[in-house]
Amino acid sequence: MIASVRATLFVIPGSHPAMAARLMLERKGIDYRRIDLVPVISKGILRVAGFPGVTVPAMRLDGARIQGTGAIARALDRAVPEPPLLPEDPERRREVEAAERWADETLQPLARRLIWNILARDPRGRRSYLEGARLGLPVALAAKTAPPLVYLSKRFNEADDDRVRRDLEALPALLDRVDELLASGVIGGDDLNVADFQIATSLRLLMTLDDARPAFAGRPCGDYALSLVPEYPGYAPAALPDEWKSALIQAAPAAGREGS
Repeated sequence: MIASVRATLFVIPGSHPAMAARLMLERKGIDYRRIDLVPVISKGILRVAGFPGVTVPAMRLDGARIQGTGAIARALDRAVPEPPLLPEDPERRREVEAAERWADETLQPLARRLIWNILARDPRGRRSYLEGARLGLPVALAAKTAPPLVYLSKRFNEADDDRVRRDLEALPALLDRVDELLASGVIGGDDLNVADFQIATSLRLLMTLDDARPAFAGRPCGDYALSLVPEYPGYAPAALPDEWKSALIQAAPAAGREGS
């Protein structure tokens, strides 16, 4: 571990962008202190801690306050250049940054909306996403006090039923995009980059959802996500109407449908 760099990472349990930041720190070999926050309440805590925004991941790096996986990746590259999270080659960097923007603007929000809608519908998975959390209170107690926070998180993330149904219809095309990025070598290479961490963690969160998992059948992106993020806390049983999910099975590659 690199002792000369001091890092404190603020996360929410189960957050896929926060998991991306954790993996980037580990990729750099930077030891860090992790502070787990409760959803919704986290917004006030981050303000009190001096951060300009109210989202995670948030990091104090050698005294500087940084928020968002993209900003964190660039700060880490400045602090510890090797191994780089953004390629030096200009063309390669443009491709990675385009994939990173797409993941940040499209893939991550979809995964966030699905998880909050499902947890609001069905409480069975709530406790599992707290696995390994350091909240300062027992996981069982945190899960029992979750309902109002889950409701507010669903509302803040605009995870209403109409939006989530459209998200499920769009998911196969988004996974096609990930498979294309893998085939072109923008992601999935030996030198992992910021887009890898953005995309793989979003896929892994989706793969914890019984409602979304059929979309991954027979796809390279499923194996890719598991290879980068073999362990991801949480599991949510199916809670969405079956008719919302017909497009997931219809769009799956034939080999995946036959083996399912």
